[in-house]
Amino acid sequence: MDVDDAPDIAVIGGIHGDEPCGVQAIERFCSGALIDAIQRPVKLIIANERALEANMRYIEGDLNRLFPGDPESELYEERLAFDLYQEIKDCTTLGFHSTISFDQPFGTFANLTPQKATIMQALPLEHAADFSGHVTGRGVNLSEFVNVEAGYQGSEAAVENAYACLIAYLRVMDALPAEADITPTTHYQVQHTIEKIPNEIYDVHVNNFEQVSPGMEYATTGTGKSLLADSAFWPVLMSSHGHDTLLGYAAKRTGEISATVTDSD
Repeated sequence: MDVDDAPDIAVIGGIHGDEPCGVQAIERFCSGALIDAIQRPVKLIIANERALEANMRYIEGDLNRLFPGDPESELYEERLAFDLYQEIKDCTTLGFHSTISFDQPFGTFANLTPQKATIMQALPLEHAADFSGHVTGRGVNLSEFVNVEAGYQGSEAAVENAYACLIAYLRVMDALPAEADITPTTHYQVQHTIEKIPNEIYDVHVNNFEQVSPGMEYATTGTGKSLLADSAFWPVLMSSHGHDTLLGYAAKRTGEISATVTDSD
């Protein structure tokens, strides 16, 4: 392949081995008729095959906490992160995840750019969460990387959502014919994390991407402690059981993503 024909767009599934929706979406695309309509080179990557085979989030370390990786690391996933980064460092990349906190697809990214805003608008999702300054070592920390949380982990709906987002992404990147359907997408700027007390049980009483008003009880603990909002916020990835130490994130709803990126220029 001539260097000028090298792919500069990529799609990744299977960063976490217990979140197979992106892998299944890629496999569906590769076995379908649309594969013959590809009009520019694309890298379609299955990331952590060992974790996928084991149906585990990771084998030795969380791949999505280890970018850009280290080829000399003792950790399998940290070496894998380096190899994966070498494949996508010159690409605009869409990654897929799934969650137990929200049944609808939504976008995640950091360091908003006009291109990222356009991609978010082209995907069939209503919400996009901006993690700038609040996460490290993740795919979204790479310069041209965006993610989709496709829906509930292990669900058929998550596979369908991932496939629809994959097709929309390829269209907006001019890898497939037909115009991408640009739709409104609301931008949420993550403000801070909401940590759990170690070994405590939680019950969440609010819905992700729905406003929590000041003074509202948004969660309770198994020992009867009530968590009240000091100020208004919008929950992102908030779940009783999604993470051992993290209940979720508190975000500010900033409005339509195209206006947000324009205001930040």
